Amino acid sequence: MSKVDLEKRRLTRLRGYAIDQAKERFDAEYPGFEPEAIVVSLCAYEEEGNIGDVLAKMPSTIDGKPFTTFVMVDGGEDNTASIARSFENVHVMEFPVNLGHGVALQATYRYCIEHNVQYVVTLDADGQNDPSEIPQVLAPLLSDAADFVVASRVLGVDKTSDVVRKSGVRFFSFVMNRMTGAHLTDTSTGYRALRVTMLADVIDRLEQEQYQTAELLITCLKRGWRASEVGTVWYPRASGTTKKGKNWLFGFRYARVVFSTWWRER
Repeated sequence: MSKVDLEKRRLTRLRGYAIDQAKERFDAEYPGFEPEAIVVSLCAYEEEGNIGDVLAKMPSTIDGKPFTTFVMVDGGEDNTASIARSFENVHVMEFPVNLGHGVALQATYRYCIEHNVQYVVTLDADGQNDPSEIPQVLAPLLSDAADFVVASRVLGVDKTSDVVRKSGVRFFSFVMNRMTGAHLTDTSTGYRALRVTMLADVIDRLEQEQYQTAELLITCLKRGWRASEVGTVWYPRASGTTKKGKNWLFGFRYARVVFSTWWRER
């Protein structure tokens, strides 16, 4: 076995160990807990300045239906986890170390699959997404009009000021539409609603530790799942700085994920 293979195996086992530690702590904190059929999930890494305001805006029900609010804390050195735990009816799973946004999402999806959840809504923990819009994002799933719903800042209102990022949203949407035959206006948003049976079909194909939005969407579309979108409002980050890096670096890494996933799923 090569040194590269040994290193990959070592990292995979370390990641699995960290995830198992998080699961054991979760089960100890919430013995016997079973989530509702709808889970709203936020993956958060060092968002102590934002997570509280986002959780405070969560609706009490979604169109009269109960739901579980789930926060996956991706390690970090701040008080994100303790702030999330201070909210009643918020359930927190906390990685002991930072594993990456893609890993946090995969762990969330696996939890929902294992616990027979029907729908999961994901949104950002930085204040850019409005939780009051969750019902409209979930609606196409509940009416069986789609399996994957994208919350589009292009169809809605984008209140951010970064022209480069706005252009990047349109560019990558064009590229991914050409690759998949879809007709979406925003393919790089983390605000979305997902059918869990769809996630069960694709979860073992997901590889990305970061920038997993494109990988998930391309994989689902290539496997025949239905995607649609609804317009939402996109706000500037409430506080702190983005974890995505400079625009050119984010664009390069995102493009690499887009093309590598398309090649794998073609």
